[in-house]
Amino acid sequence: MIRTRTRTGTRAAALLGGALLAATGLVTAQGAVAAPAPVSTTASTAVTAPGATAVTKLSHADATARLRAAGVGWTSSGGCSDRNRPTCTSFEQVNLATIQGATTLKQAGGCALTITGGTETGHASGTYSHWNGYKLDFSPTSCLSGYITRTFTNIGPRPGDGAQQYRSGAGNIYARESNHWDVLFYNCGGC
Repeated sequence: MIRTRTRTGTRAAALLGGALLAATGLVTAQGAVAAPAPVSTTASTAVTAPGATAVTKLSHADATARLRAAGVGWTSSGGCSDRNRPTCTSFEQVNLATIQGATTLKQAGGCALTITGGTETGHASGTYSHWNGYKLDFSPTSCLSGYITRTFTNIGPRPGDGAQQYRSGAGNIYARESNHWDVLFYNCGGC
């Protein structure tokens, strides 16, 4: 564990009323920073306002290294990773918990996973959006679709587009859109 003292870290810990989960790589009340897996210096930790959840953002390189190590694949219709092009698949500024959630899904489901959408532009906006690092799209293989529909709770159609939704025990939401699973990772899914 790396020990550091910063005014921001100490103040954030005090504001949040104690320790944030060290397992997620966030600042603790003692001002320590812990990383659950090797993270390059391009990863950043952001602490948000009191009452909100702090998130750790990853660079595209950090995210792809973690996904590769977990055996999770990805593809891009445009063959690129530019966050500002909708035909690319980018992981720039993805949440650490989102990447950990994909890893947890791979381990728990035992299915081959291919991500088809990340943090690139072109997805619906909102607080818990692709752009803000909370969502990934997955190819709807029969293995993955079967695992989701057998294991998670059907919570009905999503308002707006009618995509059938399933909630995991950890609270993450899996919505079956026409050609992919749109997954909202509020957390790492029990990593």
